[in-house]
Amino acid sequence: MSTNSADSGRVHDAPSNNWVYRVLPRTLWPYAQLARWDRPIGWQLLMWPCFWSAALAGNAAVSLGTFSASRFAFHLLLFFIGAVAMRGAGCTYNDIVDHDIDMEVERTRSRPLPSGRVTRLQAKIFMVLQALAGLIVLLQLNGLSIFLGVFSLVFVAIYPFAKRFTDWPQFFLGLAFSWGAIMGWSAEFGAVGLASIVLYLAAIAWTVGYDTIYAYQDREDDELIGVRSTARRFGERPRPWLFGLYGLTVFLLFAAFAIAGAGLLAYVGLLVAAVTLFYQILVLDIHDARQCLTLFKFNNIVGLILFVGLSAALLVRLV
Repeated sequence: MSTNSADSGRVHDAPSNNWVYRVLPRTLWPYAQLARWDRPIGWQLLMWPCFWSAALAGNAAVSLGTFSASRFAFHLLLFFIGAVAMRGAGCTYNDIVDHDIDMEVERTRSRPLPSGRVTRLQAKIFMVLQALAGLIVLLQLNGLSIFLGVFSLVFVAIYPFAKRFTDWPQFFLGLAFSWGAIMGWSAEFGAVGLASIVLYLAAIAWTVGYDTIYAYQDREDDELIGVRSTARRFGERPRPWLFGLYGLTVFLLFAAFAIAGAGLLAYVGLLVAAVTLFYQILVLDIHDARQCLTLFKFNNIVGLILFVGLSAALLVRLV
């Protein structure tokens, strides 16, 4: 069955063999697509800063003698569920805001709203249900974390409009997507530490970098309809910008690890992650949309490597 037609029930930029199409009844496909359940890379990239922050806070808590393995595991579970729910709610909101724009872009016009497979009212109801699931997760955390989680909705609300007034909408995406770098620390300590703030800045730089690569898929369509992006801003010479963004990411991650007193294996993980980041830049072909998507998705591995390094450092200190 073709993935290029809205009549197939699938969307143009989603894999056709995803579990959504094998498990869910066809009537639920549009909602799964609104939430991007068929494209897990989004919630994965939203989740990793949360996991980094929780693991980094765990390293610091071990030094203070306050670390609890059960609390750490519980926080990871909450952040996983919250990332899936809030990424889904955010994507649904973004599709509602971008309804008209998505109708003009080849890659997005087969999505549920522009293709007419769901109404705007149905999309809004689904968005609220997902947000409520996220709220239930948030209420399991301490008071400061609840406040921070609610405050993050400011950035979520602004992001879909950013492409209309700035060449740097990826920066606003970074503000929203990286917020977990603060949440993991606040969930552990009930405070916002310097290490988590530096980690947040690192995650923002990382997000701007990988989403710039992603945006090169749509650059021609964006130019035609007047949508702005860092891909359009950087033009034919993105490498100096990406080296700067990923270089800043690595530097700030190193600083956050040092401030929190992370163990040696965290830095080993950082070194491996740095190699994978700069590899992306070296092989990037901005005129190959398929490769841009592949490199963008590869950042899930980058996030995993950093988390494994931090967790390994934590485990060594425990034993």
